[in-house]
Amino acid sequence: MKMKSIYNLFLLLVLVPKIQSQTLLKLEDAVKIALENNYDIKLAKNELKIDELNNSIGNAGMLPTINALVTDNNSITNTEQTQADGSQRTLDGARNMNLTYGVGLDWTVFDGLRMFARKEQLNILQKQGEAELKLAILTKISEVYLNYFDLVQQQQQLAAIDTAIVISQERVTTAQNRFSIGKASKLEVLNAQVDLNSDKSLQLKQQELIKTTKIRFNEILAREVQTDFVVANEISVDEQLQFDELKTAAESQNPQLQAQMLTKNSAEQQLKQVKAGRYPTIRITSGYNFSRSEASLGFITQSYNRGFAYGFNASVPIFNGNQQNRNEKIAKVQLENANVTLEQQKRNLESQLNSAFTSYSTNLELTKVEAQNLKIAEQNLEITLAKFKIGTITPIEFRTAQQNFLDARVRYSNAVYLTKIYEISLKELAGNLSF
Repeated sequence: MKMKSIYNLFLLLVLVPKIQSQTLLKLEDAVKIALENNYDIKLAKNELKIDELNNSIGNAGMLPTINALVTDNNSITNTEQTQADGSQRTLDGARNMNLTYGVGLDWTVFDGLRMFARKEQLNILQKQGEAELKLAILTKISEVYLNYFDLVQQQQQLAAIDTAIVISQERVTTAQNRFSIGKASKLEVLNAQVDLNSDKSLQLKQQELIKTTKIRFNEILAREVQTDFVVANEISVDEQLQFDELKTAAESQNPQLQAQMLTKNSAEQQLKQVKAGRYPTIRITSGYNFSRSEASLGFITQSYNRGFAYGFNASVPIFNGNQQNRNEKIAKVQLENANVTLEQQKRNLESQLNSAFTSYSTNLELTKVEAQNLKIAEQNLEITLAKFKIGTITPIEFRTAQQNFLDARVRYSNAVYLTKIYEISLKELAGNLSF
C-alpha cells in the first residue's frame, strides 16, 4: 500500500468522522468572534467615541456662551431719613425690592487664532483614535491568525503521528505473522511493539498539546474555554508578496506609523496655541435685561427698566513673568521629540519589514525543499515497507525509513507554518491584514 494512500485513508476514516462530530471553526468565524468579544477593541471603540464627541467647534472655543440671569434682592429695614429742609421721615419695617433678569452673551471673537489651532488638534485626536482602533483590530486579527494556524499545524503533526501508528501497527502484524511461521524471532515482534508504543506516546503528548492550545485559543476569542472545535486541515500561503509593494503600503497604512505622524501634527498645533498667547484677546458682550425696584421710603418708590446692552473687551499681553517664552520653548522641544520619535518609528518599521521579508522568502524556499524531501521519504518508505514484508531488510532499517518519513512530514508542516507566520507579520506591518 502506498504511503499517500495510507495517509488519505487515515484522513477519510479517522479525521473526517471527528470533524463531523465536532464544530468546524473557520478562520473568518474565529476572527469575527474575536472582534465582537475582545475587550481591547471595545475600549478602543469607546475612546474613539469620546474623541468624536470632543471634536466640535464649541469645544474648540469658537462659539459664544449665552446665560440667563436672575437676581432678586429684598430687605425689610427700619429707616430714618433727614431731608434737605431739615425735616425727618421715619418708617419701621420699610420694604425694599430689586429684581433683575435677562439674557447675556459672551463671545471671544479673536484669541490669536488659538481656537482654530485647537479645532485642528481635535481633528487630529479623532484620527489618532481611528488609528488606535485600527491597530487594536489588526493586532487581534494577527493573534487569531497565528494561533489558528498553530492549531492547524499541530493537527497536521497529529495526523502524521497517527499515520505512523497505522504503519507501526502493520509492522507489528507482519512481525507476528512472520514469527508464527518461523521466519522471525520473538525479538523482532517485541521491537515492533516497543516502537508502536513509542508512537502512541507521541500521539498522547500531541493530543494534550492540542487541547491546551484550544483552551488558550478560546481565551483569545473571549468565550468559554472548554468549547470544543476543530480547525481546517491545510495552510494556504500567499507566495506573491513583493517587498516594494509592502513598503509602500506600510508607509501609508501602518497604524503605528500613522499614529506617530498624527502625534507630530498635534505637537505642531499645540505650538500654535502657545504662540497665540502673544496676541490680544477680543471679546464682545451683549444682553437684554429687565429690572424692577420698589422702595417704601424715598423720592422714587418704584422703577422699571428694560433694554439692550452691548460692549466689548480687549486685553493685550505685555509681560507675564516670561511664562510665554518658557511655554514656547517647551512646545518646541515637544515638537522636536515628536519628529525624532517619528523617524525612529520609520526606521523600526523598515527594519521589521526587511527582517520579516527575509524570513518569509527563506521559508518559502524551504517549503519547496521540504516538499521534495517529503516525496522522497514517502517513496523510500513505500519501498522499505514492501521489502520488509518479504523479509529482505531488517526492522531497524524499516524503523529508520518510518522515522525519516515522520520527520519529513513534520519539517514540511513547520516550514509551511513559519512561512505563514511571516506572511501574516508582513501584512500586519503593511496595514492590510484582512480576513
